[in-house]
Amino acid sequence: MKTFFRKLVLAIFIPRLFLAISILIFSLLLLFSLDNLSFLQPVKNFLNSETLSININEESYSAYDGLRFILLSTAFFSVTGFVIDLADKGINKLSQLNSSIFNSNTINRISLISKIFLFVLFIIIGLNILGVDLSSLAFLTSALVVGIGFGLQKIISNYVSGIILLFDNTIENEDIIQLNDGTLGTLKNTGQRNSRIRTFDGKEVMVPNEDLITSKVINYTHSDTDSRIEINIGVAYSSDLELVKELILEAALEHPRTLKDPKPNCFLREFADSSVNFLLHFWIGDVDEGRFGPQSEVMFDIWNKFKENDIEIPFPQRDINIKEHIK
Repeated sequence: MKTFFRKLVLAIFIPRLFLAISILIFSLLLLFSLDNLSFLQPVKNFLNSETLSININEESYSAYDGLRFILLSTAFFSVTGFVIDLADKGINKLSQLNSSIFNSNTINRISLISKIFLFVLFIIIGLNILGVDLSSLAFLTSALVVGIGFGLQKIISNYVSGIILLFDNTIENEDIIQLNDGTLGTLKNTGQRNSRIRTFDGKEVMVPNEDLITSKVINYTHSDTDSRIEINIGVAYSSDLELVKELILEAALEHPRTLKDPKPNCFLREFADSSVNFLLHFWIGDVDEGRFGPQSEVMFDIWNKFKENDIEIPFPQRDINIKEHIK
């Protein structure tokens, strides 16, 4: 029993629940006071007077009706927010049951659907409890929706884009993506209004969902995690070019993260001013673990193999001839 009461006390002081209960109690207490305390009756009568009333579709609404609606709506939506938050936390725990089925993308979809369903359900229930005739407010609601649509066009666009992203498989959480402005990183979360990208230098970038829908986005891991790495190598003209190609491919194949299919390729690309230039292509199968590591290690291996075989990597040289001016 003590454990139960201890858990109950801790639950009451959770900020979201405490706020919802406080607003609910305050609203109900104020309405109860206006309805039952005699010294507040003049205030109620004044709020119910015809001078403070408006008519909408032959229905009369007083200032007291408006105050009652605001208080009950505030209390109702506070409780609704808490219930939705509670349901969201429960849904997020589904990953503990089976992480392969309930991954972050699936949980986001379930969470979004449940939030929309609960929000609409609570609105319908709340309006019925308040006794609001929706048909009488149809015109006012339409005008309000149009006004909000123009004023909050960007925000609504981001919310709609967030829904599209959650149900469209082109970009998902943990994908490595690159934006038009050059931002490169891992998509960590697709929220209702914006998405969070963690760059490889540890920055958290918040991107409006609309940008991910309307702009070009490069997804490095959409269908698989394979990625090609390119390395440019220049050698001296005195080098054995067949041996150079063999050593370059050998260095790539010896790396543990190099894929055998597709196999590495080495191309002779250019007879430049100071060097003969080769281009190495090799693939790794786990780009989410990084590209710079394999590239650096293969380049170190190429350097060591060239030194062992007396193959020179040249640097640009210029011959300057100074002619003496003869008077």
